[in-house]
Amino acid sequence: MERLMSSSISSKTHFKSSIFVPPIAPLEPKRVWFPQTWLSKSPVRCSLMGSGSADAGEASEIKKVESNDEIVPFSTASDSDSTLKIKEWEVQRFQDEIASSQGIRIRRRPPTGPPLHYVGPFEFRLQNEGNTPRNILEEIVWNKDKEVSKLKERKQLYTLKKGLENAPPTRDFVGALRASYARTGLPALIAEVKKASPSRGVLRENFNPVEIAQAYEKGGAACLSVLTDEKYFKGSFENLEAIRNAGIKCPLLCKEFVIDAWQIYYARVKGADAILLIAAVLPDLDIKYMIKICKMLGLATLVEVHDEREMDRVLGIDGIELIGINNRNLETFEVDISNTQKLLEGVRGEMIRQKDIIVVGESGLFNPSDVSYVQEAGVRSVLVGESLVKQNDPGKGIASLFGKDISL
Repeated sequence: MERLMSSSISSKTHFKSSIFVPPIAPLEPKRVWFPQTWLSKSPVRCSLMGSGSADAGEASEIKKVESNDEIVPFSTASDSDSTLKIKEWEVQRFQDEIASSQGIRIRRRPPTGPPLHYVGPFEFRLQNEGNTPRNILEEIVWNKDKEVSKLKERKQLYTLKKGLENAPPTRDFVGALRASYARTGLPALIAEVKKASPSRGVLRENFNPVEIAQAYEKGGAACLSVLTDEKYFKGSFENLEAIRNAGIKCPLLCKEFVIDAWQIYYARVKGADAILLIAAVLPDLDIKYMIKICKMLGLATLVEVHDEREMDRVLGIDGIELIGINNRNLETFEVDISNTQKLLEGVRGEMIRQKDIIVVGESGLFNPSDVSYVQEAGVRSVLVGESLVKQNDPGKGIASLFGKDISL
């Protein structure tokens, strides 16, 4: 295999970029799950605009770094940390290529780190470009990557797995949506407990998550969505836990920017019944892997899409029960509810009906005409937060949203 990979690189051939991935090495106990944060001890070859190839595992060579127009020699023979950082960077580049091939424009983390160019036995570190988030979603994801890394240091995965023994049993999130739709003939409501958003700021100053959740349940919500992101939405996992411990019967969706399987276990321990996965952030393999983990833990998964390409990707994944269509462009934060109709037309809509997938309409829904519009497009559930939580009585806001009382 190594001979085959090496033979594809000619010392006389100049080319822009090629990345070769070795057979997957067994995961070490301290490594994070494959594929998104996989770190293998096997070499990943990367050659950019140069002849030959550089192997991250070849520590016997003396390499040089070009920085600020100066050539500074350094040895990697005894610098295992440098070697590891190079491998981490190589894996990140590989992950970025996979994501890009699937139309994912959101980068998992800033493109910083070890040399951006390999040229034979020399390494050249160039000025990093693009270290500023392109949009708000990318900024959130970059922050989440740092946040989760710190949380994982304080609460390791094996500790969370032990905590599952005392976690409350999961409720049937999908079943609750189906039952509500059958009872009312209207899209089942997933009412969102949400204090703030990046685009609107603080939505409710007098914010008591338990009281809001109780009002939603009394007003006829089938399920609840609880924001857990702290920096941008003023939410927390403590809010999720408090709502669950308050005796709320509605199944709970953990509304989080999931980038690591660790977050799924943490949400389960805190009382979640379902998890949000965002196709604009997660490659297909990640979504498949996380769905398997969720099923193992008894959690439902709401996979969110924003455009036709994301919808096609998700429809190609087995085990999908819920698809959320977000009418908000997460890069510009502009809202257009016609996006729902566009994504449910033709073959896509027919495939959804054949698979009996529940489509959840998200964002831009404020009144009965909005709800009616997305229902006619094929939506059987709606996720609404802003237009409800801003009401003095969020429960009565539900009746205004649907134009009638849908409480039991």
